[in-house]
Amino acid sequence: MTVVPQTDEWHAPKEWPVPPPGGYVAEDLDKLPNLPPHTELIDGSLVFVSPQTAFHVLVMRLLERRLVQAVPTELHVFREMTVKLGPRDRPVPDLLVTRAEAYTGPGQTTYAPQDVVLAIEVVSADSEARDRETKPRKYVEAGIPHFWRVEEETGLPVVHVFEREPTTRAYVATGIHRERLKASVPFPVDIDLTAIGP
Repeated sequence: MTVVPQTDEWHAPKEWPVPPPGGYVAEDLDKLPNLPPHTELIDGSLVFVSPQTAFHVLVMRLLERRLVQAVPTELHVFREMTVKLGPRDRPVPDLLVTRAEAYTGPGQTTYAPQDVVLAIEVVSADSEARDRETKPRKYVEAGIPHFWRVEEETGLPVVHVFEREPTTRAYVATGIHRERLKASVPFPVDIDLTAIGP
């Protein structure tokens, strides 16, 4: 019998992506080999996503299904597609609603911010600062008119709804929804938030 020694030593992958001077640019996400799924580019740096919790998956599934049922034909719902906010920013919202005419085909990997009507982030332990501060700030600066942030409260989703105020160009809170999300903008939607079972 061969005994393999146990070790706490961590071994780096054979090749790490080494950023160029000044950091990566948005187009690099489509060219870099072997990136993990849902890799984001924020301020020229690659951000790798931790494994998702069951809560995260269930909330995304619930919202995606209900949004697909609710959106008018001129809008599309996507999950985990990048948005090119600028040359050094290409985040991956958990869900986004886009203008249908912006869809270019099955090979499309990103959307422009002017084509995004709604960006949604489900907050995870590893993404709290990004989902609560960094990404909403970048979304509103890029002109995305609606943003939802989903938090967990006693095992159920709580949806914080924001709308971009045109004069100040800042998000303003328009509601905090527990158990039921009912909104009229950017399109009418009514979602039972307690229906997140597997």
